[in-house]
Amino acid sequence: MTPSAATPAYRRLSVEERRSQLLQAALSLFAHRAPEEVSLDDVAEAAGVSRPLVYRYFSGGKQQLYEAALRSAADELRQCFDEPHHGPPLPRLARALDRYLAFVDQHDAGFSALLQGGSVVETSRTGAIVDGVRRAAAERILSHLEVGDPGPRLRMTVRMWITAVEAASLIWLDEGKEPPADELRDWLVEQFVAVLTVTAARDAQTATVLSTLAGDG
Repeated sequence: MTPSAATPAYRRLSVEERRSQLLQAALSLFAHRAPEEVSLDDVAEAAGVSRPLVYRYFSGGKQQLYEAALRSAADELRQCFDEPHHGPPLPRLARALDRYLAFVDQHDAGFSALLQGGSVVETSRTGAIVDGVRRAAAERILSHLEVGDPGPRLRMTVRMWITAVEAASLIWLDEGKEPPADELRDWLVEQFVAVLTVTAARDAQTATVLSTLAGDG
């Protein structure tokens, strides 16, 4: 009777809930160990399920699970930069950073797994997932700056800043989430203005954007 009594609890989760559970377990493991060192047995144990159940959801094995876990984290990160086009651009950027840093704080395992590559299971597809987040963030920021046709210098500046935000976030996790998130957010906004200022000295389009930001401030 004991095994049959345990069966309903084992199957209680819906398909989406079970899939999400497996993805979160995988993200946590991939964040702390090289993906090639994580087996499906490890994922099953972390999720409290059987290995065949993991295969039922991810018949392509660990590679499919790894890519799905990255997409899950990437989708959430993309949403961080969704912000209504109301009010001055810099406060909008600050609100987007608040959501971004909240994701980093609450899903540090997933964030680390998404950004820290170098694994033998890394492929062109996994690289595209990570790069897709960066490109989406850049497009949203440029949209908030109301630049319809950004030139190469402005686009490069924005994408460089996004890379700096990623690096700062990973260091923030390593440093025990110090300084406080609101201080980090303000510093990152100031860094954004600073890199725009440097580019503005060489690029008229960026100079116009910077002037508009100063007027809004």
